Amino acid sequence: MEEEDEATMNFPVSEEKTLDYWASLDAFKTSLKLSEGRPEYTFYDGPPFATGLPHYGHILAGTIKDTVTRYAHQTGHHVSRRFGWDCHGLPVEYEIDKTLSINSRDEVLAMGIGTYNGHCRGIVQRYTAEWETVVTRLGRWIDFRNDYRTMDASFMESVWWVFKSLYEKNLVYRGFRVMPYSTACSTPLSNFEAGLNYKEVTDPAVVASFPLTEDDEVNLVAWTTTPWTLPSNLALCVNADLEYVKVRSVADGKVYVVLEERLVQLFPILASKKFKKGREADVYERVGPKFKGAALVGKTYEPLFDFFDTDERRKTCFRVVADSYVTAAAGTGIVHQAPAFGEDDYRVCVGNKIIDPSDVPCPVDADGRFTDEITDDELRGVHVKAADPTIIAKLKDKGRLAARENHVHSYPFCWRSDTPLIYRAVPSWFVAVESLKERLLRNNSMTYWVPAAVKEKRFHNWLADARDWNISRDRFWGTPIPLWMSDDCEEIVVVGSVEELLERCVDGTTKKHVDELPDLHREFVDALVIPSENKPGTYLRRVDAVFDCWFESGSMPYAQLHYPFENSQNFLEATFPADFIAEGLDQTRGWFYTLMVLSTALFDKPAFKNLVVNGLVLAADGKKMSKRLKNYPDPMVILKDHGADALRLYLINSPVVKAETLRFTQDGVRGVLREVMLPWYNAYRFFNQQATRWERATASSSSAAFERDETLAATSTNLMDKWIVANLHDLINFVHDEMRAYRLYTVVPRLVGFLSDLTNWYVRLNRSRLKGGEGDAQTSLAVLFEVLLKMASVMAPFTPFFAEYLYQRLRPRLPGFRDKANRAADEIGAADSIHYVMLPPRFEAAVSSADETVLVGMRMLQRAVELGRRAREEAKISMKTPVKSVIVVSTDDSSLRALRELEPYLLSELNAWAVDLTTDVDRWCALSALPNLPVLGKRLGKRAKKAAEVVKALDSRALRSFLAAAAAASNGKDTLGISPTLTLDLQDGGDPVAVTLVELIIKSSFADDGGLYAGQNSADGSLTVAIETTQDDALRAQGITRELINRVNKLRKKARLTIGAPVDVFFVDLDAECPLPTAGALASNSALLKKANIVPLPHAERRPLHSPDIASDVAPTAFGAQSLRVVLCRPTPALADEAKRRAVAERGDKAAEALEGIVAALPNGQDVVAGTLDGQPFELRYGTDFFRSATEKALAAAAAANVG
Repeated sequence: MEEEDEATMNFPVSEEKTLDYWASLDAFKTSLKLSEGRPEYTFYDGPPFATGLPHYGHILAGTIKDTVTRYAHQTGHHVSRRFGWDCHGLPVEYEIDKTLSINSRDEVLAMGIGTYNGHCRGIVQRYTAEWETVVTRLGRWIDFRNDYRTMDASFMESVWWVFKSLYEKNLVYRGFRVMPYSTACSTPLSNFEAGLNYKEVTDPAVVASFPLTEDDEVNLVAWTTTPWTLPSNLALCVNADLEYVKVRSVADGKVYVVLEERLVQLFPILASKKFKKGREADVYERVGPKFKGAALVGKTYEPLFDFFDTDERRKTCFRVVADSYVTAAAGTGIVHQAPAFGEDDYRVCVGNKIIDPSDVPCPVDADGRFTDEITDDELRGVHVKAADPTIIAKLKDKGRLAARENHVHSYPFCWRSDTPLIYRAVPSWFVAVESLKERLLRNNSMTYWVPAAVKEKRFHNWLADARDWNISRDRFWGTPIPLWMSDDCEEIVVVGSVEELLERCVDGTTKKHVDELPDLHREFVDALVIPSENKPGTYLRRVDAVFDCWFESGSMPYAQLHYPFENSQNFLEATFPADFIAEGLDQTRGWFYTLMVLSTALFDKPAFKNLVVNGLVLAADGKKMSKRLKNYPDPMVILKDHGADALRLYLINSPVVKAETLRFTQDGVRGVLREVMLPWYNAYRFFNQQATRWERATASSSSAAFERDETLAATSTNLMDKWIVANLHDLINFVHDEMRAYRLYTVVPRLVGFLSDLTNWYVRLNRSRLKGGEGDAQTSLAVLFEVLLKMASVMAPFTPFFAEYLYQRLRPRLPGFRDKANRAADEIGAADSIHYVMLPPRFEAAVSSADETVLVGMRMLQRAVELGRRAREEAKISMKTPVKSVIVVSTDDSSLRALRELEPYLLSELNAWAVDLTTDVDRWCALSALPNLPVLGKRLGKRAKKAAEVVKALDSRALRSFLAAAAAASNGKDTLGISPTLTLDLQDGGDPVAVTLVELIIKSSFADDGGLYAGQNSADGSLTVAIETTQDDALRAQGITRELINRVNKLRKKARLTIGAPVDVFFVDLDAECPLPTAGALASNSALLKKANIVPLPHAERRPLHSPDIASDVAPTAFGAQSLRVVLCRPTPALADEAKRRAVAERGDKAAEALEGIVAALPNGQDVVAGTLDGQPFELRYGTDFFRSATEKALAAAAAANVG
């Protein structure tokens, strides 16, 4: 791969180059070939619709899938990954209906099903190219060339087989049911589809009156939020056991019958805040005693409308019935019954013989409009939801509107068209899911979900309440239900394959045998008929329905393989159920459900073993992402600006991987780039620079380049080396354990945390060693190389691009790279891609006591440094200014001993001159207590509040004695084995209360009362760190020196200078009277400057006249009042002070300046310059009369002074 300019790493550009590299290798296909023969790991990819572009929900799920399947591949499995497409159903048809302005089913039939389906086929994969572009750009490895499509004949044929298998198991039946119905899509939906899109809406609610035929002054009243159903009213339903009353309205004088508890529905003023209790007589008066609903059963009433008011209907309809589904929760306690538009209505009316099951008045057509049965010209042909105002007006005109209001409630909308659903009686084909319920629950218990709560609660409850599944859709673009039926519905043939159909069918027009069937869509099969066996000379015709598209996607485990017509051998053993699937939380009522139902029905097995559920990705404002609102950034813009690795890591290092929500922000992706990717890259860059430096430094003694040395890295005795290696081993074990448990939400934070340890601790604390300073540079480089290499492998499933980048740049230093021809193609070094290489295995060896000590010590160091920095912030002391001492206080003596081994690092990190590690908490800490209310409150009840006050007032002495007693008891010193207690006098007149340790929360906090220290405590009170705050000139001088070093390094970076590039450094005190002159401060810290390889020079005295600026800045020092200017200059030959004095004395100031100009212009390497000036000859020699730079000149002067 091409090498980027290391100083200007551009992650998106680098990723594009990696994509090109993978393409040149055909890397994904190669990885599959290399893994042939390994244990199979089966993954099912839920098929998306290609009628829209991928959004962040798809990207999130795709990233989870890619991460898990990459991990499976890199842990020794063969993982086939096929992309799939959902091609049928409402999403496609709805787009066509909008495009062609189709408003009804009749318009489709007039156009012709073949033409209509042709349009559907034309757009069904409109965005497949864009999908492939985005998915590939994200780094996801999945097979688009061998994808599956639900519209392919092979897939559809397997769906037929699934259906016939269910039919043969007596799990399919035809029913006349009231179903959720989409008028926009002219089709019923399943109950789980209806649950996908609920919204808060405001609907008109009315209370209609129904005069009793025996006494037309008495009116039954029914409340409804669907006034459009009132023209179809055939009965009223009460609860026989509830109590009803007759009341006379003061407003209109009418007598109404209503449930006593629901008078408020008839008289809304009763619920008004302005209404005063006791004034009910101003609203209504009671008429007679209250009575049970049973007294109303059988009474008849006058219909609201006459559309179904016939003599025949009057024999059974327009009477009161009873059912327990009527409650006092809402309404009037009387529910109007329109059996075609309510599930309970249908059940009650059939059960009470109001209607015959086969004769349900349904005056609403497939498009949701009133049919000719509604003879009113103002209503006929009007959409039912649009008819509400007209119906309400007619009720008012008839004197039948007792009350009305606007009612806010949750209402189902069509998941595709986003229009309100209605409930409508339709003949449909069902899968008898309710008969499978126990098996479904058992199979669910056999699966593993992350997070488990979704399985145990949401999905379990959904299965426990499962209803029979309506799988038929009165649509056109879908897999036709392979069911041929006689006109009287008595003879049925279910076909399970193309071969079976061709054997039995004939052309419906010619009645000739059909030899081939090029496609299975409606335009090809609807014309085929099957000769009747029961009635020779007649024919069975296919039912006018296609499958619910969820039935197709639920069949994908079988249909993607064209099972059982192909790939039937070892199917149940090798590829079913899937090892892993992953989708969003909404699929608990979608794909997860249909997979489980069909696999249970077919094989009595779950369709999957392991499942990761992701949550919803929202816009930054917490709202749903909306194309219309444009409240989220284009994914391709994010990829172009920040790269795929940053986006992937941002998504999977968030709560969304455990089914919670994520508010997506571009700043979040940018933060990953800044805080994770760039530091990780810089760690590699620093390694590469220092390895190159080491190679140059050792070139005279060794001809070999720096190479991997696992033994050297593993046997290092340096504590920092031992820590990072032990930390790495612990990380690798953790990753394997947690990835096998599919807990990405624990893995990714740990990976990010390790990268922080690597970049912010190991590299930073070892910069001197790695640069060739004190210690063994080769050993530290070997350790850093090993860590970078293993992290490239471990991070490969998560950040595939940068893992590849890193591997390709480390690879030349691997033995396998040079000996590639003799190595396996998936061996590290020989492998052309990190994604061919197996992850490092678990480290099964027990952690040594030495490693454990360094891990404990390092954790302690990190905590102490964090608290020390917070203490500095509190005291307003800059990190560049040293402090005299640091106090670290802990009762954990073993941790302090471990920290003592790392004391030099603690001093360095906190810029302190001394450290005291102590267990003397009595000297440095005060104790305080809080009540553990969940425990103490449960025991003390009402006295807990007073006890809490007493506990909070306890002093350190009492608490220390109590803790000492508790410690003695836990160490076995209390021979009686009695848990110590602390007696509290609550002073409330009751007996004293004895509390135990578990009933208190005891905290330790810094308690210096002399004002000499600033301290901070850990959240759990187990660690306290304090810094001495007094300052003197020696501390300030070192602070100024460190600040100058820091500013020089920043200026070098700003100027993009290479490591080792020489510069001259000059400084200027800008204040007339400095509290601490910089020159003096630097002079007293020469060792610090020497270690930093910086020789700062006073600007006015030392800077040559012709020295050009590279970079400069002006800033106050840590003491605020003292401003310092720092200038970096390009090294320029400088005239020696003695030569300048001589020139001034012999030739004058102008001649001396001219000589300075001549020297400044000398080419590098010239040792002697001679000539004439003002007619007089001169000769200047390097090292005596001039130097290559002002820095060299100053060093020579210092050396001469030391010799003198």
